[in-house]
Amino acid sequence: MVPLRVLTADDWPLWREVRLAALAEAPEAFTARLADWDRGGEEQWRARLEMPGAHRVVALLDGRAVGVARGIPDGRGGCELRSVWVGPEARGHGVGDRLIEAVETWARQSGAGVLRLAVIPGNEPAVALYRRNGFVTTAEPGALLSDGVTRERVMVKALRGPDGGEG
Repeated sequence: MVPLRVLTADDWPLWREVRLAALAEAPEAFTARLADWDRGGEEQWRARLEMPGAHRVVALLDGRAVGVARGIPDGRGGCELRSVWVGPEARGHGVGDRLIEAVETWARQSGAGVLRLAVIPGNEPAVALYRRNGFVTTAEPGALLSDGVTRERVMVKALRGPDGGEG
């Protein structure tokens, strides 16, 4: 089993490593671009990790980051799942499921009633991963992509609190 690690601000070199790896390996899966993230020093990377209320988790294989996911409060009583990526060497081993589960647990503990995400149209492996983890596509329009026409697909999962009620 691939262990997971929750990141703190002091883990900025590991966060940088995994974020740049994700953007380089799967640029079509993200709205952010490698060129946007490939510059800046420790201060920029620490600032991302110090975002209030956010949660970042990485999957490690032989001490190397091979997957990442992050959660952020959405300002509407829910949370967002973002930046999910699993490296090619770790795919097919349940790493994506474990990363999503870790962010979902954090969201529930934060009191969120819903966990929302946006996925680039055409990224069917990601859509399949999210569906397998209980997310459903909504009619909510996602953010407009750089082509000025296409929108992200919004998916959502209702969360239950520890007592079985809504989070």
